Amino acid sequence: MASELLIKNDILISATTATVWDALTNPQQTKKYMYGCETISDWKPGGELLWQGEWEGKKMVFAKGKILKIEDGNFLTYTTFDPNNTAIADAPENYLTVTYSLTVENGQTKLTVTQGDYNNVQEGEKRYNDAAAAGGWSSILEKIKELVENPQ
Repeated sequence: MASELLIKNDILISATTATVWDALTNPQQTKKYMYGCETISDWKPGGELLWQGEWEGKKMVFAKGKILKIEDGNFLTYTTFDPNNTAIADAPENYLTVTYSLTVENGQTKLTVTQGDYNNVQEGEKRYNDAAAAGGWSSILEKIKELVENPQ
């Protein structure tokens, strides 16, 4: 059996875990770093999670999934799928899993994001290579760090 094919990025942020958690789950905050998308969710296990934004003046869903596990303030796992990618079937076996983990390290919050397993989804190797070539979550994590450390 092949090892898991995962994208994993982390970053240290000079803020409390509560402040970072708010940036991850507050629609007004997510809109500032996730390409204009806001999160729509009840943040309960089994609940839907939508990443909604605008494209050419129309509201649309850019990603969707379900909350798998949540520990308020420090851990979140959800599935995700791009419903606009018509080359891949919108089926549970094609959804990736994303995990956010927040820990305290030397007075800072360490945010770790893991996404995968690309081995288990249609066009997994291509999707993994595209995500890896884009740096995984690193640019988004930098935007979160900037947002949280320098609020405006």
